[in-house]
Amino acid sequence: MLNLSMKHLRYFDALARLGHFGRAAETCAISQPALSMQIRELEQLVGAPLVERGHRQIRLTGLGEEFADRVRDILRSVDDLTDLARASQSPLVGRLRIGVIPTVAPYLLPDVITALARDYPALDLRPREAVTGTLIEDLMASRLDTAIVALPVSEPSLEEVALFDEEFVLVRHVTEADKPVPDPEALQEMRLLLLEEGHCFRNQALSFCNMSPSVARDLMEGSSLSTLVQMVGAGIGVTLVPEMALPIETRSAQVSLARLPEPRPTRTIGMVWRKSNPLAEQLSHIAGIVRQAGQTRPEVAEPPGDLPSRHA
Repeated sequence: MLNLSMKHLRYFDALARLGHFGRAAETCAISQPALSMQIRELEQLVGAPLVERGHRQIRLTGLGEEFADRVRDILRSVDDLTDLARASQSPLVGRLRIGVIPTVAPYLLPDVITALARDYPALDLRPREAVTGTLIEDLMASRLDTAIVALPVSEPSLEEVALFDEEFVLVRHVTEADKPVPDPEALQEMRLLLLEEGHCFRNQALSFCNMSPSVARDLMEGSSLSTLVQMVGAGIGVTLVPEMALPIETRSAQVSLARLPEPRPTRTIGMVWRKSNPLAEQLSHIAGIVRQAGQTRPEVAEPPGDLPSRHA
C-alpha cells in the first residue's frame, strides 16, 4: 500500500496547476528545494515519474496527468468532509477562503474583515484577490469557499446571492468639470481608459459604451482603478469607475466626477459558492454581513445629476 500523505497530494496539486516549482512552492509556503524533494519522494512512492523537468517549466507525464485528476478529486472530497464537520459547529470556526475581484477588494474588504472578526472571532479568514475567471475556477476546484464578484456568473453548480448594486461614474480631468456629460455614443469618440483584459469591469464599461472587444484593443489600458484615475488626472483621457472606489481613488487626483445619463450603467455585486458546499447556511449568513458592509460604505455627496469635482 502506498504511504501517501495529504502533504504529498497538496504539493503535487499545486505543481500540476501552476506548472512551475517556484510558484508552486510560494503557494504552498515552503521553499522550492523542499517542494522538489517532496515531489521526488512522491514519485518514489508511486514508482514512476510524474513530472518532466525542463529548464524553465515542467510538464506532467502521461501518468502525472491522470494522477493530477485523481488527486484533485481526492482533495475536493477531503475539503468537503472538513467543511461538513465545520458546518456542525456554531459559530463558524477555522479557515474561510474568500476570493474578491480587484475592483471590489480594496474598498469593501477592510469593512468585511472587521465585521467578520466581530461576529466570528474564531474564524481564520484567508482573502484572495483575483479576476473573476480565476476565482470561479478556484471555487469549482474547492480552492476557495466563496467569492465576491460581479453578477451574474451563470454557472449552474454555483449559488449566487445578490448583495447590492452600484453605479459607474465618469471620471474626467478637473478642467472638464463644467462640460456637458457625454452619452455612450460620445464616449466612443473619446480617449477611454480601461482595465486590462480579464477584468469583468472592463467588459461592463465596453457594454455601456456599445464598443466591441476588437475596438477596445486600440484603447489605453491600466492594471488598476488607481492607475486609470491617475492617468485621467494627468490629462490622458477619461474613464469609468465604480462608485465604491471614488472616496479612495479620487481624493488626491486632479479629476472631476459626473453621473452618466439615464439609463445609468450599474453592476450587481454578489457572493457565490458551490451549491454542494456543506457550509452553505453559514455562507448565507456571511453574505448578509457583506451586504451590510457594502450598503453602509461611505456615500459621495452630490448635487442632482452630477458629482462635485475632486482635486488636490
